[in-house]
Amino acid sequence: MPPATAFQDHLDASGLTPEGAAWLASAGTYPRSTLADWESRPDAPVVLPCGSVFDVVNVPAIFGRRMLDRLWDQGPGTGPVAAHRGRMLLFTAPGTAQRLPSLLEWEEWGPAVPPLLCHGPGDAVTVPAPLSLAPAHARSRWVVAPDTRRPWLPGPEVLLWACVRAARATVRISISRSADRDANVYDVSRRH
Repeated sequence: MPPATAFQDHLDASGLTPEGAAWLASAGTYPRSTLADWESRPDAPVVLPCGSVFDVVNVPAIFGRRMLDRLWDQGPGTGPVAAHRGRMLLFTAPGTAQRLPSLLEWEEWGPAVPPLLCHGPGDAVTVPAPLSLAPAHARSRWVVAPDTRRPWLPGPEVLLWACVRAARATVRISISRSADRDANVYDVSRRH
């Protein structure tokens, strides 16, 4: 086993490991340079390309939190997740950025699902620093840090499932006669 370095000794509590950092760095053109930069400046975020190692689905923070709750409470969990400038970055399987928008369009959720930014081939994202001494409300931090060289990454179907469930939690259906007095309105909320 190689000797521990300062980088390995100071990884943050979010769970980023040297293997996880190596996986992230593998997305870049020069992975060893990225790792060397992190070795010298473990508190510096870095911009990495999407599309080959991972795609990223970028969602508003509150909706992203609802998605994470569904994925962890009722689903398979998540891959790596970062918080960056009021949004959640969900690291996903390559190809998700291309497929997820058409799946959501097909589901016709409209405004119940807020605008998702899907980053794939040709895009890049800022990933938090491996060492984050910043508090939980910092602008950029790991929520679920990568901890292996091959983390599980959800695909478009899993994220569609999470989006639909998160949207259902926010949609409020109003049953009232004020909209159309001649309409027959039935309260089905008490049916078993």
